[in-house]
Amino acid sequence: MGLFDRLRAGLAKTRERLLKAIPWGGDPEEVLEELEMALLAADVGVAATEELLKEVRASGRRDLKEVVKEKLVQMLEPDERRATLRKLGFRPQKLRPVEPQGHVVMVVGVNGVGKTTTIAKLGRLYQGLGKKVLFCAGDTFRAAGGAQLAEWGKRLGIPVIQGPEGADPAALAFDAAQARKARGLDLLFVDTAGRLHTKQGLMEELKKVKRAIGKADPGEPGEVWLVLDAVTGQNGLEQAKRFHEAVGLTGVIVTKLDGTAKGGVLVPIVRTLKVPIRFIGVGEGPDDLQPFDAEAFVEALLEA
Repeated sequence: MGLFDRLRAGLAKTRERLLKAIPWGGDPEEVLEELEMALLAADVGVAATEELLKEVRASGRRDLKEVVKEKLVQMLEPDERRATLRKLGFRPQKLRPVEPQGHVVMVVGVNGVGKTTTIAKLGRLYQGLGKKVLFCAGDTFRAAGGAQLAEWGKRLGIPVIQGPEGADPAALAFDAAQARKARGLDLLFVDTAGRLHTKQGLMEELKKVKRAIGKADPGEPGEVWLVLDAVTGQNGLEQAKRFHEAVGLTGVIVTKLDGTAKGGVLVPIVRTLKVPIRFIGVGEGPDDLQPFDAEAFVEALLEA
């Protein structure tokens, strides 16, 4: 199965919710009324839905489905220059494989979103692109968190910097950042806690980890990626806001899109945070983590 076919299969639940509800060939106002309800049900959100409907009405065009597709693609484009080009009718070049800035990617997110598994998939992906990868098992507060990433490292042949359960995650991240430099490796993925049982808050702990990485390797981490479970819908957007305020996100990875009809949540994430979706997870397989392409995503959502 090709990448697009896996994407279509993974978005089946959201697509069914959108397509079953909308009589595209009917009266335009009836179409827009049903579209509004379908978008809200898919967790596109009130503000983004109102913005989209306003622009569709203002276009004055009859081929409503094509207009909706164009507007959704624009709304999923956080880069204002590329979004402007799209509005002017140009189609920017397709995005190349995601090339992280710098050498350290700090991966954040609450427990249960698939953070550690996503890191393993990222390691496999960048290995395939010829990168030399290192993992840091920085979720030292979760029982077996380090063991899980260590097992993935063993399977993939990726070295793992690991400490005992309850170890200081900032100190571990510092050691990992130094180890990456010393070994001349290309990429370090730092797993982090998603929940703490201490008096210190999660966000303060993550800030501390980020500062420690910068002390060990000035200018790093070049990326801070949030892993978000699509099933959480609008709650995921609130999570994203808090993480962005704390550690300054540079990208979002949305997992479990195959298990939900709320795939529209990608729109308010990009619209609100102005942070790009880097990857999406459309299945459990090792190759089901795909670089995000707005056009392919919208095509898979709205084509029967």
